[in-house]
This record gives sequence, C-alpha cells and structure tokens, in this order.
Amino acid sequence: MLTNQTVQLLKAMKLSAMANEYARQSNYPDMSALDFDERLGMMVDAEWLSRENNKVCKLKKEANLRFSTASFADIDYRPSRKLERAAIARLSNFAWVKEARNIILTGCTGTGKTWLACAFGAEACNIGLKVRFYRVNRLLNEMAVASNEGRLLQVLNKLKKFDILILDDFGLSNLNSIEGRFLLELFDDRYNERSTIISAQLPVSVWHSLFQDPTIADAVLDRVIHNANRFELQGNSLRPSEKDSKE
Repeated sequence: MLTNQTVQLLKAMKLSAMANEYARQSNYPDMSALDFDERLGMMVDAEWLSRENNKVCKLKKEANLRFSTASFADIDYRPSRKLERAAIARLSNFAWVKEARNIILTGCTGTGKTWLACAFGAEACNIGLKVRFYRVNRLLNEMAVASNEGRLLQVLNKLKKFDILILDDFGLSNLNSIEGRFLLELFDDRYNERSTIISAQLPVSVWHSLFQDPTIADAVLDRVIHNANRFELQGNSLRPSEKDSKE
C-alpha cells in the first residue's frame, strides 16, 4: 500500500519516470542488495533521462524536419559523392553555430542535400539546439501573407529564435523584389547571430541572377555566403528508381 501511495505522489508531482523506476525496484527483490543512495540515484537518473528524451522529441517535432531520423552515423560516404568524412567531423560539435556560421549544400536533384541538412538538424536537436526546417517557397508565401496582415515583424522575430534555420530548395524560382526584401530582412536578423543551412540545386555562382533586384542580391548574398561552410554533393541520384522500387 505504501509503495502505491508513493508512486501516485511522485506522478502527481510530475515525476513519472522516477515513479516507474521506484515501482520497478519495489517489484525486483534483488534490489534489496543495493543501499539507499544507489537506488535513489537510479530513480533520479531515470527521471533525468526521461526529461532529456522528452526535450529532444519536442525539439524535433518543432523542427518539422523532412527526415527526422537522419543522423551523422547514416551518412553515405561513397566516393562518387565527394563528401569528406573529415569535413563533417569538423562540424559535428556544432561550434559553427556558436560562431553563427552557415552551411550551404548544393548539387543535382537526388544527391541527398535535404537529407544531409536534416541530419545536421536532427543532431542539433539531440544536443538541445532549436531548429526549424522550411521549403523556401513556402516560407516566402508565409511571409507574404504575414506582411499583408501586418504580422511580418512577428514572423521574423519567431524565425530569429531558432539556432539553426534550414532553408530547403533555394532557387527553384526567381525572386521578385518583394521576395528579395523578405530574404534580406531574414538574413539581416540572423547575420552574426544565428546559423542557417541552405540547400540548392543551382551552384552558388548563379545565385545572384535569381534576384530581380541586384542591390538586394548583393546584400543577401553578402550575409549568407562569406561565412558559410560549403558542400557540393556529386554522383548519381540516391533516390530509388522506378525499376528499383519494383524489385
């Protein structure tokens, strides 16, 4: 009876993992061989681990990653991709986020740009960083709606809070002057403050031509490119072909 009461009280105090560990210990006779401090330590560890896991799950849900299970451990380093292990290893401690540096991933369709961006995002969530994934066109549409409703500043303030903003499929269409200004506002807020990961099929050398207004193009690219770690993924598409999917 006392055990059940203690379990209920722990749960009432929102210590569910600790309560479950206490109940487990109470039903495991061999636990009597451990002293009080050891058993208490095990309960505290269970609660701490549960809260850390819940925090990571919450961060990943908020990140809205296209590939939420992507990880550094599963990166494909086949030679044709021209992706160096050492380059990824140097970025794996996320010191570049503290330095507010960016990552640019370019390459043909199917070479794994989005997946790699999500791997960085998921690993960042694992260490407690706030991440958000957007398709560029959808983000620009969201900003346009917010601008028409007088909420653009609110959206920009929200975006500024993310340690890493992942912008996928940049450059699928040309950017008019309004869209260019939206991006300028976005990157001006993040410059030297927060990090951004950009994936694009087009090489960086032609990004300037995507903007209708060359002055805005200069300002945006100056805030994005010069402090970025750049990867150009190569090789054949990693997506399964129609023939492969039938086999």
